[in-house]
Amino acid sequence: MTLNEIIALDKKYHLNTFGDRLPVCFTKGEGMKLWDKDGKVYYDFLAGIAVNALGHSHPVLVNAIIEQAQKFIHCSNYYYIEPQAKLAQLIVENSCCDKVFFANSGAEANEGAIKLARLYFRKKGFPEKFEIITLEKSFHGRTLATLAATGQEKYQKNYCPLTPKFLSVPMNDIDALDHAITEYTCAVMLEPIQGESGVNPANVDYIKQVRKLCDDRGILLILDEVQCGLGRTGKMFGYEHFGIEPDIFTLAKALGGGFPIGALCAKEPYASAFEPGDHGSTFGGNPLACSAGFAALSTIINDNLCDNSAIMGEYFINELNSLKEKHDIIKEVRGKGFMIGVELSQPKAVAIKLKCLEAGYLIGSVGENIIRMLPPLIITKEDIDGYIAALDKVLSEI
Repeated sequence: MTLNEIIALDKKYHLNTFGDRLPVCFTKGEGMKLWDKDGKVYYDFLAGIAVNALGHSHPVLVNAIIEQAQKFIHCSNYYYIEPQAKLAQLIVENSCCDKVFFANSGAEANEGAIKLARLYFRKKGFPEKFEIITLEKSFHGRTLATLAATGQEKYQKNYCPLTPKFLSVPMNDIDALDHAITEYTCAVMLEPIQGESGVNPANVDYIKQVRKLCDDRGILLILDEVQCGLGRTGKMFGYEHFGIEPDIFTLAKALGGGFPIGALCAKEPYASAFEPGDHGSTFGGNPLACSAGFAALSTIINDNLCDNSAIMGEYFINELNSLKEKHDIIKEVRGKGFMIGVELSQPKAVAIKLKCLEAGYLIGSVGENIIRMLPPLIITKEDIDGYIAALDKVLSEI
Protein backbone atom coordinates (compact mmCIF):
# COMPACT_ATOMS: atom_id res chain seq x y z
CA MET A 1 0.00 0.00 0.00
CA THR A 2 1.08 3.58 -0.56
CA LEU A 3 1.31 6.06 2.29
CA ASN A 4 -1.80 7.89 1.08
CA GLU A 5 -3.75 4.63 0.94
CA ILE A 6 -2.73 3.80 4.50
CA ILE A 7 -3.75 7.27 5.68
CA ALA A 8 -7.13 6.96 3.98
CA LEU A 9 -7.71 3.53 5.53
CA ASP A 10 -6.75 4.82 8.97
CA LYS A 11 -9.07 7.81 8.72
CA LYS A 12 -11.96 5.59 7.64
CA TYR A 13 -11.63 2.79 10.18
CA HIS A 14 -9.53 3.86 13.20
CA LEU A 15 -10.98 5.91 16.06
CA ASN A 16 -9.65 9.44 15.70
CA THR A 17 -7.70 9.56 18.97
CA PHE A 18 -4.41 10.65 17.38
CA GLY A 19 -5.63 13.24 14.86
CA ASP A 20 -3.42 13.84 11.84
CA ARG A 21 -0.32 11.81 12.56
CA LEU A 22 3.11 12.64 11.19
CA PRO A 23 3.07 11.80 7.46
CA VAL A 24 5.28 8.73 7.49
CA CYS A 25 4.84 4.96 7.74
CA PHE A 26 7.80 2.75 8.62
CA THR A 27 8.46 -0.66 7.15
CA LYS A 28 11.51 -1.85 9.09
CA GLY A 29 14.05 -0.83 11.70
CA GLU A 30 17.55 -1.72 12.77
CA GLY A 31 19.47 -0.17 15.65
CA MET A 32 18.98 3.59 15.58
CA LYS A 33 17.46 3.56 12.10
CA LEU A 34 13.96 3.25 10.63
CA TRP A 35 13.03 3.01 6.94
CA ASP A 36 9.79 4.41 5.49
CA LYS A 37 7.70 3.14 2.57
CA ASP A 38 9.95 4.97 0.09
CA GLY A 39 13.18 3.67 1.58
CA LYS A 40 14.14 6.93 3.29
CA VAL A 41 16.21 6.44 6.45
CA TYR A 42 15.34 8.10 9.76
CA TYR A 43 17.32 8.18 13.02
CA ASP A 44 15.05 7.47 15.97
CA PHE A 45 15.64 9.92 18.82
CA LEU A 46 12.24 9.18 20.40
CA ALA A 47 12.46 5.37 20.71
CA GLY A 48 8.71 4.84 20.60
CA ILE A 49 8.40 7.27 23.55
CA ALA A 50 11.19 5.68 25.64
CA VAL A 51 10.14 2.13 24.75
CA ASN A 52 12.78 0.89 22.28
CA ALA A 53 15.68 1.01 24.71
CA LEU A 54 17.69 -1.45 22.61
CA GLY A 55 16.88 0.30 19.36
CA HIS A 56 15.06 -1.61 16.64
CA SER A 57 15.27 -5.34 15.93
CA HIS A 58 17.97 -6.05 18.49
CA PRO A 59 19.01 -9.67 17.82
CA VAL A 60 18.82 -10.79 21.46
CA LEU A 61 15.27 -9.48 21.79
CA VAL A 62 14.16 -10.74 18.37
CA ASN A 63 15.55 -14.22 19.00
CA ALA A 64 13.92 -14.42 22.43
CA ILE A 65 10.53 -13.53 20.95
CA ILE A 66 10.93 -15.98 18.05
CA GLU A 67 12.04 -18.85 20.28
CA GLN A 68 9.19 -18.36 22.75
CA ALA A 69 6.57 -17.86 20.02
CA GLN A 70 7.66 -21.13 18.42
CA LYS A 71 7.11 -22.91 21.74
CA PHE A 72 3.86 -21.25 22.88
CA ILE A 73 2.65 -17.68 23.31
CA HIS A 74 0.05 -17.76 26.08
CA CYS A 75 -1.35 -20.11 28.67
CA SER A 76 -2.74 -18.24 31.69
CA ASN A 77 -1.79 -17.44 35.26
CA TYR A 78 -3.54 -20.60 36.42
CA TYR A 79 -0.18 -22.25 35.73
CA TYR A 80 3.45 -21.57 36.61
CA ILE A 81 5.31 -19.70 33.85
CA GLU A 82 9.10 -20.05 33.70
CA PRO A 83 9.87 -16.76 31.87
CA GLN A 84 7.64 -14.91 34.35
CA ALA A 85 9.49 -16.32 37.34
CA LYS A 86 12.89 -15.60 35.77
CA LEU A 87 11.99 -11.99 34.91
CA ALA A 88 10.61 -11.37 38.40
CA GLN A 89 13.87 -12.68 39.87
CA LEU A 90 15.93 -10.44 37.57
CA ILE A 91 13.98 -7.32 38.60
CA VAL A 92 14.14 -8.13 42.32
CA GLU A 93 17.87 -8.91 42.25
CA ASN A 94 18.62 -5.59 40.54
CA SER A 95 16.30 -3.31 42.53
CA CYS A 96 15.04 -2.58 46.02
CA CYS A 97 11.78 -4.54 45.67
CA ASP A 98 10.90 -7.98 47.03
CA LYS A 99 8.01 -9.05 44.79
CA VAL A 100 6.74 -8.27 41.27
CA PHE A 101 3.37 -8.48 39.52
CA PHE A 102 3.26 -8.22 35.72
CA ALA A 103 0.72 -6.19 33.78
CA ASN A 104 0.44 -5.13 30.13
CA SER A 105 1.17 -1.40 30.38
CA GLY A 106 2.32 1.42 32.60
CA ALA A 107 -1.25 2.48 33.33
CA GLU A 108 -2.11 -1.05 34.51
CA ALA A 109 1.02 -1.17 36.66
CA ASN A 110 0.04 2.15 38.24
CA GLU A 111 -3.53 0.92 38.81
CA GLY A 112 -2.03 -2.04 40.63
CA ALA A 113 0.12 0.25 42.77
CA ILE A 114 -2.92 2.32 43.74
CA LYS A 115 -4.89 -0.81 44.65
CA LEU A 116 -2.01 -2.26 46.66
CA ALA A 117 -1.50 0.91 48.72
CA ARG A 118 -5.18 1.15 49.59
CA LEU A 119 -5.49 -2.56 50.32
CA TYR A 120 -2.44 -2.56 52.58
CA PHE A 121 -4.02 -0.06 54.97
CA ARG A 122 -7.46 -1.69 54.77
CA LYS A 123 -5.95 -5.03 55.83
CA LYS A 124 -4.03 -3.26 58.60
CA GLY A 125 -7.35 -2.06 59.97
CA PHE A 126 -7.40 1.46 58.49
CA PRO A 127 -10.02 1.38 55.70
CA GLU A 128 -10.37 5.16 55.90
CA LYS A 129 -6.78 5.64 54.61
CA PHE A 130 -7.31 5.71 50.85
CA GLU A 131 -6.35 9.19 49.63
CA ILE A 132 -3.34 9.46 47.33
CA ILE A 133 -1.36 12.67 46.76
CA THR A 134 0.38 13.21 43.41
CA LEU A 135 2.24 16.10 41.80
CA GLU A 136 1.09 18.78 39.42
CA LYS A 137 2.26 18.24 35.80
CA SER A 138 2.51 14.50 36.43
CA PHE A 139 1.30 11.77 34.09
CA HIS A 140 0.32 8.31 35.35
CA GLY A 141 -1.91 6.89 32.61
CA ARG A 142 -5.24 7.15 30.80
CA THR A 143 -7.49 4.84 32.80
CA LEU A 144 -10.01 6.64 35.02
CA ALA A 145 -7.98 6.05 38.18
CA THR A 146 -4.62 6.96 36.65
CA LEU A 147 -6.20 10.00 35.01
CA ALA A 148 -7.35 11.07 38.47
CA ALA A 149 -3.77 10.60 39.69
CA THR A 150 -2.39 12.62 36.76
CA GLY A 151 -1.79 16.25 37.74
CA GLN A 152 -2.79 17.78 34.39
CA GLU A 153 -6.32 19.10 33.86
CA LYS A 154 -6.12 18.79 30.07
CA TYR A 155 -6.19 15.00 30.37
CA GLN A 156 -8.96 14.98 32.98
CA LYS A 157 -11.53 17.60 32.06
CA ASN A 158 -13.60 15.55 29.60
CA TYR A 159 -13.90 12.50 31.86
CA CYS A 160 -15.31 13.90 35.09
CA PRO A 161 -16.38 12.70 37.55
CA LEU A 162 -13.01 11.05 38.06
CA THR A 163 -12.11 8.32 40.51
CA PRO A 164 -12.30 10.14 43.87
CA LYS A 165 -9.70 10.81 46.55
CA PHE A 166 -6.74 11.98 44.51
CA LEU A 167 -5.21 15.44 44.84
CA SER A 168 -2.14 17.09 43.34
CA VAL A 169 0.37 19.52 44.81
CA PRO A 170 3.29 21.43 43.22
CA MET A 171 6.60 19.64 42.73
CA ASN A 172 9.54 20.65 44.93
CA ASP A 173 7.25 22.25 47.53
CA ILE A 174 7.54 20.09 50.63
CA ASP A 175 5.32 22.40 52.69
CA ALA A 176 2.46 22.01 50.20
CA LEU A 177 2.81 18.24 50.41
CA ASP A 178 2.99 18.28 54.20
CA HIS A 179 -0.17 20.37 54.46
CA ALA A 180 -2.01 18.10 52.01
CA ILE A 181 -1.45 14.95 54.09
CA THR A 182 -4.40 14.07 56.32
CA GLU A 183 -5.52 11.13 58.42
CA TYR A 184 -7.03 9.72 55.22
CA THR A 185 -3.81 9.75 53.17
CA CYS A 186 -2.34 6.34 52.32
CA ALA A 187 0.37 7.24 49.81
CA VAL A 188 2.31 9.81 47.84
CA MET A 189 2.75 8.87 44.19
CA LEU A 190 5.21 10.69 41.95
CA GLU A 191 7.61 10.46 39.02
CA PRO A 192 11.20 11.21 40.10
CA ILE A 193 11.61 12.82 36.69
CA GLN A 194 8.39 13.88 35.00
CA GLY A 195 8.31 12.98 31.33
CA GLU A 196 5.08 13.85 29.55
CA SER A 197 4.98 17.43 30.81
CA GLY A 198 8.38 18.21 29.32
CA VAL A 199 11.11 16.46 31.34
CA ASN A 200 11.05 17.98 34.82
CA PRO A 201 13.47 16.38 37.33
CA ALA A 202 12.57 16.71 40.99
CA ASN A 203 15.14 18.27 43.31
CA VAL A 204 17.29 15.77 45.20
CA ASP A 205 16.59 17.40 48.56
CA TYR A 206 12.87 17.41 47.84
CA ILE A 207 12.70 13.68 47.14
CA LYS A 208 14.69 12.98 50.31
CA GLN A 209 12.26 15.16 52.25
CA VAL A 210 9.30 13.33 50.68
CA ARG A 211 10.77 10.00 51.76
CA LYS A 212 11.25 11.26 55.33
CA LEU A 213 7.78 12.82 55.41
CA CYS A 214 6.20 9.54 54.32
CA ASP A 215 8.13 7.70 57.02
CA ASP A 216 7.21 10.25 59.69
CA ARG A 217 3.51 10.26 58.74
CA GLY A 218 3.21 6.52 58.24
CA ILE A 219 2.26 6.55 54.55
CA LEU A 220 3.67 4.82 51.48
CA LEU A 221 5.89 6.27 48.78
CA ILE A 222 5.04 5.08 45.26
CA LEU A 223 7.41 5.99 42.42
CA ASP A 224 6.18 5.86 38.84
CA GLU A 225 9.28 4.77 36.91
CA VAL A 226 7.38 3.81 33.77
CA GLN A 227 9.39 6.28 31.69
CA CYS A 228 12.47 7.08 33.78
CA GLY A 229 13.30 3.53 34.85
CA LEU A 230 15.57 0.87 33.34
CA GLY A 231 18.62 2.90 32.36
CA ARG A 232 16.84 5.86 30.78
CA THR A 233 18.39 8.40 33.17
CA GLY A 234 21.89 6.94 33.44
CA LYS A 235 21.06 4.66 36.36
CA MET A 236 18.97 1.51 36.37
CA PHE A 237 16.20 3.29 38.29
CA GLY A 238 15.40 6.95 38.72
CA TYR A 239 15.24 6.66 42.50
CA GLU A 240 18.98 5.90 42.58
CA HIS A 241 19.71 9.55 41.73
CA PHE A 242 18.10 10.63 44.99
CA GLY A 243 19.61 8.28 47.55
CA ILE A 244 16.25 6.87 48.65
CA GLU A 245 14.14 3.78 48.03
CA PRO A 246 10.38 3.67 47.36
CA ASP A 247 7.95 1.27 49.01
CA ILE A 248 6.33 0.55 45.65
CA PHE A 249 7.45 1.40 42.12
CA THR A 250 6.18 0.72 38.63
CA LEU A 251 7.84 -0.10 35.31
CA ALA A 252 6.78 -0.50 31.68
CA LYS A 253 7.98 1.10 28.40
CA ALA A 254 11.61 -0.13 28.13
CA LEU A 255 10.90 -3.35 30.05
CA GLY A 256 9.83 -5.24 26.94
CA GLY A 257 12.12 -3.45 24.51
CA GLY A 258 9.07 -2.79 22.34
CA PHE A 259 6.81 -5.63 23.45
CA PRO A 260 3.96 -4.55 25.78
CA ILE A 261 4.62 -5.34 29.43
CA GLY A 262 4.36 -3.48 32.74
CA ALA A 263 5.45 -4.35 36.26
CA LEU A 264 4.25 -3.48 39.76
CA CYS A 265 7.21 -3.84 42.13
CA ALA A 266 6.83 -3.73 45.90
CA LYS A 267 8.79 -4.18 49.10
CA GLU A 268 7.60 -6.29 51.98
CA PRO A 269 5.42 -6.05 54.00
CA TYR A 270 3.42 -4.07 51.45
CA ALA A 271 3.69 -6.71 48.73
CA SER A 272 1.99 -9.29 50.94
CA ALA A 273 -1.18 -7.20 51.11
CA PHE A 274 -2.08 -8.81 47.76
CA GLU A 275 -3.43 -12.28 48.47
CA PRO A 276 -5.07 -14.76 46.08
CA GLY A 277 -8.05 -13.13 44.38
CA ASP A 278 -7.08 -9.54 45.23
CA HIS A 279 -5.57 -8.75 41.82
CA GLY A 280 -4.99 -10.43 38.48
CA SER A 281 -4.63 -10.20 34.72
CA THR A 282 -5.48 -12.42 31.77
CA PHE A 283 -2.53 -11.38 29.61
CA GLY A 284 -0.20 -9.94 32.25
CA GLY A 285 2.98 -11.94 32.67
CA ASN A 286 2.36 -14.17 29.65
CA PRO A 287 5.31 -16.25 28.41
CA LEU A 288 6.00 -14.17 25.30
CA ALA A 289 5.96 -10.81 27.10
CA CYS A 290 8.17 -12.08 29.90
CA SER A 291 10.63 -13.68 27.47
CA ALA A 292 10.90 -10.31 25.76
CA GLY A 293 11.27 -8.57 29.11
CA PHE A 294 13.99 -10.94 30.28
CA ALA A 295 15.92 -10.46 27.03
CA ALA A 296 15.57 -6.66 27.14
CA LEU A 297 16.50 -6.21 30.80
CA SER A 298 19.36 -8.74 30.58
CA THR A 299 20.79 -6.82 27.63
CA ILE A 300 20.54 -3.49 29.45
CA ILE A 301 22.49 -5.06 32.33
CA ASN A 302 25.00 -7.15 30.36
CA ASP A 303 25.83 -4.44 27.80
CA ASN A 304 26.25 -1.74 30.48
CA LEU A 305 23.67 0.45 28.78
CA CYS A 306 23.08 2.41 31.99
CA ASP A 307 26.69 3.58 31.77
CA ASN A 308 26.25 4.49 28.11
CA SER A 309 23.15 6.47 29.03
CA ALA A 310 25.05 8.36 31.74
CA ILE A 311 28.16 9.11 29.68
CA MET A 312 26.57 9.79 26.31
CA GLY A 313 23.63 11.54 27.98
CA GLU A 314 26.00 14.03 29.58
CA TYR A 315 27.69 14.54 26.23
CA PHE A 316 24.30 15.03 24.53
CA ILE A 317 23.17 17.61 27.09
CA ASN A 318 26.49 19.48 26.81
CA GLU A 319 26.15 19.63 23.02
CA LEU A 320 22.58 20.93 23.35
CA ASN A 321 23.80 23.59 25.77
CA SER A 322 26.38 24.59 23.14
CA LEU A 323 23.48 25.10 20.72
CA LYS A 324 21.80 27.18 23.42
CA GLU A 325 24.73 29.59 23.32
CA LYS A 326 24.27 29.93 19.57
CA HIS A 327 20.47 30.04 19.26
CA ASP A 328 18.39 32.40 21.40
CA ILE A 329 15.30 30.25 20.85
CA ILE A 330 16.68 27.67 23.31
CA LYS A 331 15.67 28.79 26.77
CA GLU A 332 16.70 25.77 28.86
CA VAL A 333 18.10 22.26 28.46
CA ARG A 334 17.14 19.83 31.22
CA GLY A 335 17.11 16.14 31.98
CA LYS A 336 19.27 13.19 32.97
CA GLY A 337 20.84 10.53 30.78
CA PHE A 338 18.75 10.06 27.68
CA MET A 339 15.63 11.73 29.08
CA ILE A 340 16.07 15.25 27.74
CA GLY A 341 13.79 18.24 27.26
CA VAL A 342 14.63 21.52 25.54
CA GLU A 343 12.39 24.45 26.47
CA LEU A 344 12.03 27.13 23.81
CA SER A 345 11.49 30.86 24.13
CA GLN A 346 9.05 30.79 21.20
CA PRO A 347 6.13 28.44 20.36
CA LYS A 348 8.07 26.59 17.65
CA ALA A 349 8.29 23.04 19.06
CA VAL A 350 5.96 21.43 16.52
CA ALA A 351 7.62 23.27 13.63
CA ILE A 352 11.05 22.08 14.81
CA LYS A 353 9.78 18.52 15.15
CA LEU A 354 8.46 18.58 11.57
CA LYS A 355 11.68 20.08 10.23
CA CYS A 356 13.67 17.37 12.02
CA LEU A 357 11.39 14.75 10.47
CA GLU A 358 12.19 16.16 7.03
CA ALA A 359 15.89 15.95 7.91
CA GLY A 360 15.49 12.29 8.91
CA TYR A 361 15.36 12.61 12.71
CA LEU A 362 12.46 11.57 14.96
CA ILE A 363 11.94 13.66 18.10
CA GLY A 364 8.96 14.60 20.25
CA SER A 365 7.25 17.81 21.23
CA VAL A 366 5.38 18.79 24.39
CA GLY A 367 2.94 21.59 23.72
CA GLU A 368 4.37 24.42 21.64
CA ASN A 369 7.44 25.23 23.71
CA ILE A 370 9.31 21.99 24.45
CA ILE A 371 11.04 19.44 22.26
CA ARG A 372 11.89 16.09 23.78
CA MET A 373 14.56 13.48 23.05
CA LEU A 374 14.34 9.90 24.36
CA PRO A 375 16.78 7.97 22.15
CA PRO A 376 17.61 4.26 22.47
CA LEU A 377 20.24 3.48 25.09
CA ILE A 378 22.54 2.06 22.39
CA ILE A 379 23.15 5.50 20.85
CA THR A 380 26.73 6.51 19.96
CA LYS A 381 28.62 9.79 19.89
CA GLU A 382 28.40 9.77 16.08
CA ASP A 383 24.61 9.47 16.25
CA ILE A 384 24.44 12.42 18.63
CA ASP A 385 26.80 14.52 16.50
CA GLY A 386 24.65 13.87 13.43
CA TYR A 387 21.51 14.98 15.23
CA ILE A 388 23.16 18.09 16.73
CA ALA A 389 24.29 19.16 13.25
CA ALA A 390 20.77 18.62 11.87
CA LEU A 391 19.14 20.47 14.79
CA ASP A 392 21.61 23.33 14.41
CA LYS A 393 20.55 23.72 10.79
CA VAL A 394 16.84 23.47 11.65
CA LEU A 395 17.15 26.13 14.36
CA SER A 396 18.97 28.44 11.93
CA GLU A 397 16.12 28.01 9.43
CA ILE A 398 13.41 28.48 12.07
